[in-house]
Amino acid sequence: MTIVQTQLRSAGAAAGGWVRRSGYLQKWVVLGVVIGIIAGLGAVAFYVALQTAGHLLLEDLGGYVVPTAAAEGGAQGSGHYTRWWAVPLVVAFGGLVSGLLVTKLAPEAEGHGTDAAIDAVHRNPRMIRARAVVVKMITSAITIGSGGSGGREGPTAQISAGFGSLLARTLDLNAEDGRIAVSVGIGSGIGAIFGAPLGGAVLAADIVYKDDFEVEALVPGLVTSIVAYTVFGLAEGFSPMFGYAAAGYRFDQPVQLVWFAVIGVVAGLVGLTYSTTFYGIADFIKRLPGNGIVKPAAGGLLVGLLALAIPQVLGTGYGWVQISLTRDGLLGIPLWTILLLPFARILATALSIGSGGSGGIFGPGMVIGGFTGAAVWRVLEMFAPGVPHSPAPFVIVGMMACFGSIARAPLAIMLMVAEMTGNLTILAPAMVAVGIAYLIVRHFDKTIYRSQLANRDEAVAARLKLGLPLLGRVPVTDAMAAPRLALHETDRLTDAVDQLSAQGIPGAPVVDGHSRFLGTVTLADLVAHVEKDSDATLRRRVDAAAPSVDATVTLDQAIDALPATVHWLTVLDDERHVLGIVAFSDIVRAYHRALRVDARRMSRIASSAGIQDVQVGPRSPLVGHRLDEQVLPDGVIVVAVRRGDAMLLGLGAVHLEVGDQVTVLARPDRQDVIRDLFDGDAVTAQRTTAANPGAH
Repeated sequence: MTIVQTQLRSAGAAAGGWVRRSGYLQKWVVLGVVIGIIAGLGAVAFYVALQTAGHLLLEDLGGYVVPTAAAEGGAQGSGHYTRWWAVPLVVAFGGLVSGLLVTKLAPEAEGHGTDAAIDAVHRNPRMIRARAVVVKMITSAITIGSGGSGGREGPTAQISAGFGSLLARTLDLNAEDGRIAVSVGIGSGIGAIFGAPLGGAVLAADIVYKDDFEVEALVPGLVTSIVAYTVFGLAEGFSPMFGYAAAGYRFDQPVQLVWFAVIGVVAGLVGLTYSTTFYGIADFIKRLPGNGIVKPAAGGLLVGLLALAIPQVLGTGYGWVQISLTRDGLLGIPLWTILLLPFARILATALSIGSGGSGGIFGPGMVIGGFTGAAVWRVLEMFAPGVPHSPAPFVIVGMMACFGSIARAPLAIMLMVAEMTGNLTILAPAMVAVGIAYLIVRHFDKTIYRSQLANRDEAVAARLKLGLPLLGRVPVTDAMAAPRLALHETDRLTDAVDQLSAQGIPGAPVVDGHSRFLGTVTLADLVAHVEKDSDATLRRRVDAAAPSVDATVTLDQAIDALPATVHWLTVLDDERHVLGIVAFSDIVRAYHRALRVDARRMSRIASSAGIQDVQVGPRSPLVGHRLDEQVLPDGVIVVAVRRGDAMLLGLGAVHLEVGDQVTVLARPDRQDVIRDLFDGDAVTAQRTTAANPGAH
C-alpha cells in the first residue's frame, strides 16, 4: 500500500468517525452537499459526453441532426436524411462499441442504471463499484449519441448513487445511512440532468418502493437535489428543459376532466405495454445465441432500420416532445406516425437497451407518455368539446401519467414533469389522469423497475432473508410441533378457558364439524368475555383472520405471515386440516439445526475438495438464479461471490450475475465441468445439472 493510499484511508476513517458522532442535521447537511456536488458534476460530465458523441456519430457520420429541447437550443433538426444508408450502420456501430466496453470492462453496466442503483439500496449500499460508473457513462453516451433509444438519467443516477456507495464504504456508514446516501444519489442525479430539483428530492424517497415512501430520504434529498441542480445549472443553465410549455393554460372547464381521465386510461395501458414488451424482448434476446458484443450491435441495426420510417425513435426523443407541445408542430407530424410512435419507441428502447446496450429507460418512458397524450389530443381535437387549443396540456399530462404509473412513483414524476415544462397549473387536472393510470398499473402489479420492493416491511424481510439464507430452504414442517390442543367451534367459553389454562398455552386453533380450520382464540380474549356470557360458544370469538400457512411453505414465508403482535401460527394441509403449530422459537431452533447439517455437509466436501475461482459468463445458465435454487451439481459449495468492490458470502439469497467472480469448493470429479458451467458451455451445463442435481 502506497503512502498516498494510507493517508487517504486515514482521512476516510477520521471523516467516518466524525460522521458517526455527528447529529442528524450536521451529518446530512455535509453528506448532502458533498453528494449533490458530485451528482451535479457527474450530470455535467455525462451531458457533455452525450452531446459530443451525438455530434461525432449521428450528425457527422450519419448525416442526421435530431431536434432538441428548449433548454438545449430548441433546434428543429434535419428535415430529411442526407445519407439514409448510414443511419442504421451508425446505430449498429454504437451498439457494437458499447457492448464491447461493457463485456470487457464492467458487465454490470449493461442495461439501465437506475434499476441497479435501486437494487443496491435494498441489498448492499456499498456494492456499486467505481469502474461500473465510468463505463456506464461512456457506453451510454455512445449508445444514445449514435441514435439508440435511451434516456440520459440512468448514467447520472448511477454516477451519484455510485458516489453515495463510495461514501458508504469509505466512511463506514451504517446500513441505514448507506441506503439513504444511495437513494438521494439516485434522485439528485436525475433531478439535476432534468432540471427538476424538487421532483428529484421526492423521487429519492419514492422510487425504491412500489407502494411506499422512504421518509428518511426526503429531507436529505432536498439538500442533495438542490445542490446538484445548482451545480448543473451553473454549467448548462437554469431554464426548464421544455421551456414554459402551456404557460397560458387555465383549468376552468370541468368537462376537460373527462378527457384527462381518458388520457389516464390510455397512459396506464401503454405503461403496462412498455414494461411487458421491454422485459419480454430483453429476456428473449438473452436466450438467443451470440455474445454481449454482437447482440447490442444487432439491436442497434434494427433500431436504425426502424428509424428510416419513424425518425422519432432516434436518440433521447426530447426534441420531438418539444415539437409536439405546439399545435403547429404536432399537426406537422403525420397522424399515423403519432399513433404508432409510442409503440415504436417501446420497441426501439427494448432493442437498444434490452439487447445489452447502455442507457436509461426513464427518459424514453416520458417520451412514450408524451406522445400518448399527443395521440389522444389529435383524435379528440377533431370532434370533442372542451379540448384545449394547444396540445401541450395533453402532452404534459401524458408524460406524468404514463411513466409516473409504470415507475410506481406518481408524485415524484408529476413534480418533475411540472418543473421540466415550467408549468404548475397543470397539476390539478393531471391528478385525475395520474391517479387512474396508477390504479390500472397497480391492479396488475407491474413496474418498470424490477428491483423495487413493495414497501418497507418487504424490504426488512428481504434483508432478513439475505442475512439468513437457510430460511428459504427449510420447510415449515421441520419446525412445527403437533398441536397440544384444538378447540371446537361449539365448545363453551368456560370449557375453552379451562382447557387452555390446563395446557398452559396462550391460545389454540378452532375447527368446525369437519375438522377444518376456522381461526384461533386466545386465552386473554376468552377470559375477558367469559364473565359476560359464560354459556356462549367459541363460534363468535374465533379470529378468522389469524395467521396460518400451508404445509408446503418454507421458514422465510412463515416469518412473513407472522404479524408483529403474534408469535405463533397454524400449519394447514390442502384441505385446511390442522397439522401443527409453529412459534417463533420453533423457527429459531429449526434454523440452528439446518446450520449444523450444512456445517457437517461442508466439512465432508471440504475434506477432499479443491478451491476454484470462476467467472459467470453471459451465456451461463446460472445467470439470474439464486444459490439456493439447486442450480449447481452435488459436491459443489459456493464460498464467496465478488461483485465489483463488494464481497458477498455464498448465501442462498444471492443472485448470480454476469461478471461475478465466484470462489467454489468442488470435489475433484466436479472441477473439470465447473468452469464450463460458469462460462456458459450449454451442452456441458445441461449435462451436468441434469446428471447431478443437488444442493451447492
